Amino acid sequence: MQCDLCEKNECYEGKDCLNMQADSFTVYSGEDREIHRTAALIEGEYYMQKTRVEELILFSKEMIYERLGVAFCIGLKEEAKVLCSYLRQHFKVYSVCCKVCGRSKDDMELTKINKDKPEVMCNPIAQARALQKNKTDLNITVGLCIGHDILFNKYSGVPTTAFIVKDRVLSHNPAGALYTGYYRKVLGP
Repeated sequence: MQCDLCEKNECYEGKDCLNMQADSFTVYSGEDREIHRTAALIEGEYYMQKTRVEELILFSKEMIYERLGVAFCIGLKEEAKVLCSYLRQHFKVYSVCCKVCGRSKDDMELTKINKDKPEVMCNPIAQARALQKNKTDLNITVGLCIGHDILFNKYSGVPTTAFIVKDRVLSHNPAGALYTGYYRKVLGP
């Protein structure tokens, strides 16, 4: 599949390019069907009207989630604090910082930013386990590093969504590299 290279986009009008239309409906059952239904509801009712924060709250209420987990990067602690304050108006919220457990990078021979200073490693698996202990219904990531977010999602055990995706260069707006002429030149054709 290389849908990004497709000029016709006939799927948008109902064409089944993969001959998988029948199978694509049977996989949506139980919780997956409810998540999909709720996503369509939020999109259909609030298209271009609500911020991501508002959509997150509406989605979580519609799904009858009560316990939300927020896994955040210590570099975005203030943003996580504000997000959690909004979410706590509606839900029980548990948050866990990336540096949880305070383990040195030296213990696992990890590359450090400053080789001459002690540095604590990020611990996305411990973040996921901490939120599992709190029996969260939905987990939300706030600025986890590339790779750390992958491990967190892998071990989360519950539906997970990204609220902020880390991009230190572009103020946590990774799509900026796709819109900016300079980065288009740097990244190539």
